[in-house]
Amino acid sequence: MFRFILVCIVVVGFLILSIPILLAEWVIGKFNRRAKDISSLRIVQAVFRCVLKITGSDIEIIGHENVPSDTAVLYIGNHRSFFDILLTYVMCPDLTGYVAKKEMEPIPLLSNWMKYLHCLFLDRTDIKAGMKTILTAIDKAKSGISICIFPEGTRNKNESELEMLPFHEGSFKIATKSGCPIIPIAITNSAEIFEAHFPKIKPAKVIVEYGTPIYPDRLPKEDKKRLGAYTQETILNMLKRHRESF
Repeated sequence: MFRFILVCIVVVGFLILSIPILLAEWVIGKFNRRAKDISSLRIVQAVFRCVLKITGSDIEIIGHENVPSDTAVLYIGNHRSFFDILLTYVMCPDLTGYVAKKEMEPIPLLSNWMKYLHCLFLDRTDIKAGMKTILTAIDKAKSGISICIFPEGTRNKNESELEMLPFHEGSFKIATKSGCPIIPIAITNSAEIFEAHFPKIKPAKVIVEYGTPIYPDRLPKEDKKRLGAYTQETILNMLKRHRESF
């Protein structure tokens, strides 16, 4: 329980103490939007690294060199743990907005930071509102801001992480309409940090692999039509390979 309590102290403490930082970032943004965006990114990455350090987990990153440095991308990952966000966000080389559930938007301070970081809030119960969010994500990708989404739609609570929930094909319009490549991310064993023994946080061996970019316009017509399933198969193959080491 000690790690859980310490993580709560760090997160809540940061949110409260960051009120003047939020104000300072707002002022910076009035003069230099890019400087504000980058400083917000680096501040939150530093906090996330601190939280991951507290968990005591052994985190192995594979294939991060596959992420292009000259274009926005659409990160697509499997989703088993709250820590998936932290594990991937600390590796973002540039501005990246995460697509989160609408229920997080009313949370004070947290939602302020999320908006600073170009995160979007997806209403899973309203198709029209959901499509509007996807269109906003497309515009962000066109403007050079990467997007990360977990297209299972929610955390996968199946017994095996190899039993993924179906990927929502609509998520992939972000790539097809903006022209950005897809970076498949396979996150192995992340639920062992927290969800597997809630409310305790325990050290775990976690592997995060970034696959080679998928360019939708270069795929055969058949695969382009089932882009979600194609990407999911790519991630599943990476997960299967890593599960052998556990």
